[in-house]
Formats: sequence, structure tokens, C-alpha cells
Amino acid sequence: MTASGAGDLPVTAAATFCATLVDEWVRGGVTDAVVCPGSRSTPMALALADAAADGRLALHVHHDERAAAFVALGLGLATGRPAPILVTSGTAAVELHPAVVEAHQAKVPLLALTADRPPELHDVGAPQTIDQVRLYGTAARWFADPGVPDQSDADGWRPLAARCLAAATGSPPGPVQLNLAFREPLLGRPGPLPSPRGAGGPWFQAAPTGPPATPGLEEQTVEALAGALGAGGSSWSPVRASTTPTPSTSWPGSPAGRCWPTRGGTRTPAPATIAHADALLRHRAFAASVRPEAVLRLGALPASKVVVQWLAGLGPDVWQVGVDVDGTLHDPDGSLASVLRAPPGALCGALLDRVKATFEAEGWLERWVRADAEAAAAVREVLAGHHEATEPATARDVLAALPDGAALVASSSMPVRELEWFGVPRDGVRVLANRGANGIDGVVSTAVGVALAQQRRAAHTAVLVGDVAFVHDTNALVGLAARGVDLVVVVVDNDGGGIFELLPPARALGRDRFERLFATPYVADLAGLAAAHGVATVRVERRDEVGPAVARAVARGGPQVVLVPTDRRANAALHDELHAAVAAALDRAGLCG
Repeated sequence: MTASGAGDLPVTAAATFCATLVDEWVRGGVTDAVVCPGSRSTPMALALADAAADGRLALHVHHDERAAAFVALGLGLATGRPAPILVTSGTAAVELHPAVVEAHQAKVPLLALTADRPPELHDVGAPQTIDQVRLYGTAARWFADPGVPDQSDADGWRPLAARCLAAATGSPPGPVQLNLAFREPLLGRPGPLPSPRGAGGPWFQAAPTGPPATPGLEEQTVEALAGALGAGGSSWSPVRASTTPTPSTSWPGSPAGRCWPTRGGTRTPAPATIAHADALLRHRAFAASVRPEAVLRLGALPASKVVVQWLAGLGPDVWQVGVDVDGTLHDPDGSLASVLRAPPGALCGALLDRVKATFEAEGWLERWVRADAEAAAAVREVLAGHHEATEPATARDVLAALPDGAALVASSSMPVRELEWFGVPRDGVRVLANRGANGIDGVVSTAVGVALAQQRRAAHTAVLVGDVAFVHDTNALVGLAARGVDLVVVVVDNDGGGIFELLPPARALGRDRFERLFATPYVADLAGLAAAHGVATVRVERRDEVGPAVARAVARGGPQVVLVPTDRRANAALHDELHAAVAAALDRAGLCG
């Protein structure tokens, strides 16, 4: 009798097929799966439930397919292992698309299991039947449609499961779609499974089961980089190439550099860590004074448009080289001269070893470091003068309040920018963000997935999110109170899309038109919304209340919402004040000549 209580059911090929796939996935390192209720997906749902009942994996059930897919994404983001997400046929499968796109863009392993009707029910008007073949287009690393399970194909079941994992965790990792057609009867129990290979291991091992390994650094790669950068200017200036503050390592989720290590992390306090590049480069004279001879760009670009435009505006005389673990091109402005496939941290270490004398002799880095210190002091002074809760201060205080070992998920739009622009570098907190497609959808659900992964380490998770993104992902709260996760949801409530206050429409359009088309305020009781799902909320309005509120929520454990009301227009004015204060500090320090 199986763990699902199906001892009186007939043995079916579908049940045996699904049990084999799940067994192989567990052997390959899968630790979590997410299931949405449905009928056509019954054989795989029972197989996953049996594995969970046996203690071989953790099963998370979610009512909403779109939110569930982002939970699976969060699990993959936090662990480096794909979490299968199972849905029934029809539009349920379509609901996975946003998370699949994010997984593709952000290189996060994900296994989308879409149940389907058998071939004879297609094109005859059967309910819940759509064309699911390659449903996610080029976003999927690999697609397979093995057809209705048949016992005669059993020898291919383990290789199929293993290939799914290999494709999802390869270089680069990403989403895989496995389209699973089932005939009735859907209820059944598995017979003997095809024999595995080896003693408990997977059928084949194409990638590690933990976070992706860093490839080795070849000496010829270092030589190629030095040669390429040297060819681009009158002199090879490795200091400027490797220590620019660095426009390529200053955002959550960047896969490169010591400022934002691996697939997340916070900027580490260090002598050459530059935390205020956005504010510094807004000062034209300072930006001109630190014009480099060469730039080494590690991984993806930051959220800061100012930094990205500064890089794009350097012109062809400044040789720019991109470095990415899998050689992905991050170059929307066409500024790069070449792209190298190499581990960024090891590459930087090798370059710095070669150019230590030049590094110590140059005054260029000293200018950056002094300027960053002046900017930090100016930001502290301005924020200290605002006793109400503000968005920059909230980002700083949430990051500072979390204990070591915690993870902080930052929403797109303003939260990730506030952290990048004004967060104080610290050790011990891993910062994650959906910066593949840069959307605001599924942010809280992603944080739920991260929290489920953190739960194994008895570590806490927080998410910093705006009110629009919070409302957009309301279904993340469904069943959250019963999941047993420690998750603090900090909602910056500015009644609409705060980022638009910093964009041209806020100045160019009449207020009524701007509010209707861009800010889009709404009437919603966010605390009541959370309460409806059994999640407690605390409201804080003063800056000195934010950090303590987060710390108390962490100490209490479980899911909680910290609601921080702010004013959109006041936030835009505060950003202007902060930038003006940084510029004045640079002028006073004589760092712009």
C-alpha cells in the first residue's frame, strides 16, 4: 500500500511512470515540490504526495497556480535546485508563464509539470484542453512531451527524469517544461519501478544538486582579458577596470563580485566597497573626474539608470569587457567590446594579484572611496532630519534589523532601488530579487518560496515590497498562516506606483491625468487584507519604529506584515534632497576637479 492510501487501487502505467520520475528527481537532489489542486494531474500529485509521506521531499500545496509558480521560483532562487510545480491542464498551465519567464531571465532552475489531456481529446472540444506543446516558447531550457505513459517505455523513464534535472540545472540554469498526458482512470498505484543506477544516486549527474558550481579559471582567460583591455586604450589600467564601484556589482541578485556575491547577498563592508554609486554619478563633474580607461563589468547590470547611462556614455575610447559565469551578454546599449565566460570572483582575484603595484599607486580608487564616505555622511544627515517613515530609511532599517543568516527579498520598482542606492553594506544577510524580467508580479510568493527553503536552516526571511506589488500578489497570502514559515512582509504603502513620481510623466502631465494613468491609487485596507488570511499586521509611521517593528516580528516568528505608510510626492522630494546633499558634500570636499 502506498503512502497515499491507494492499496485497493489497480496498478497503472501512469502511477508507475510518475513514481519513477519522482524517485529519480529525489535521487538527483530535488527536496521540494509545489502542487496545485486539479484532476488531470492526479497521477503525479499522488506520486509527489507519496514521496512527501515517506519523508523524501517536502510538499507545498497552493490554490493559485500563478502564485504557486513563484513559490517554486523562490525555492529555486534560494537553493539552486529546481522545485517541480505541478498544475492541471488548460489555463492552469498558462498561469505558470510569468514565473517561467522570470526563471529564464534570472537563470533560476524550475521544473514546470503541466498535466494534459491525451491526444484523442485534443481538437474535439474537450474541456480544459488547449495546445500546451512548447507553451512557454523559448523561455524553456528544454521541453518534453513523452506521451501517455505505457509500461513498454519504462526503460526511458529514469533517463527522462534525469534529463529534466540536467537541463534545469545546466549552464545557464533555468526552466524546463514537462508536458504530461494522462488517460483515465487517473487514480492508480505504482507497480515495481524500473531499477535505478548506482547506490542511491541519480541516473546521470550533469550538474551539482546544490547551488551551481563555479567553473575553474584558466590562465589563458586572464591573459585574454589583460590583452583585450590593453588593446582598448593608451595604457592598460587594471585598477580602473577592476575596482570601478562598481556599476556591475551593486544590485541584489547580481552573480558577480564581492559586493553582491553568488545569486544574492548584500554588499560586504570592505575598503573598496562603493555603496552610493548612483548618487555620486549624478554629479556631472565627479562623474567626469573618475572617467576610467577600461571597465570590467561583472554579471548583469544594476537597477540604477544613472550608472547604466554613465557606462553607455563612456564612448568607444573606453574599453569595456563583460564577464559572466556562462557568458551571457548583458549589453542593452551596445557598449561592450567583448564578453568572457569566467567566474567573476576568481578572475578579479587573478587580475588584482598581477596589478598590485599599480593598484596601490593610483589615486583613482582613493577618490571613489573618499567620495563614497562623503556621500554616506550626507545621506545619514538628511535622513536623520526626517522623523517620519521614508522609503530610503525604511530600506536601510529593514536590512539593518535582520539577524545574521536571514534572507531579504526586494521587490522590483522602488524597493530594490532604495536598497541599492541607500542600503548600508553589511555581512550576514542574503539579498534576493526577481531581476530577470524585473516585474513586480509574484514577489511575495517568491519570498514564500525563499522562506520555505530558509526554514530548513531555522533562518528568517523578509520581503520589502510596495503596496501595488503586494496587492498584485494577494494570493501569496492564501494558506500562508498554516505554512509554518518565518516571513516578515514589509509593505511600503504610498497608495500607488511610487516609482512613477521619479519619472517624466509626473512632471509633464497634469496631476489628474498622471494619477489615473500612472500612479493608479486605489482604495484598499491592506491590514484587513492580511487579516482575512490570518496574518497579523502592525502599522508604523515613524522612522525610529521601523527597525524595532521588524526585529519584534522576527522574534515572534511566523508570517507577519509590517505596514509603513509613506507619501509618494514627499518621497520624490526626499530623493532630490538626498542627491543635492551628496553633490554639495562632493563640492565641499573638492572631489570633482
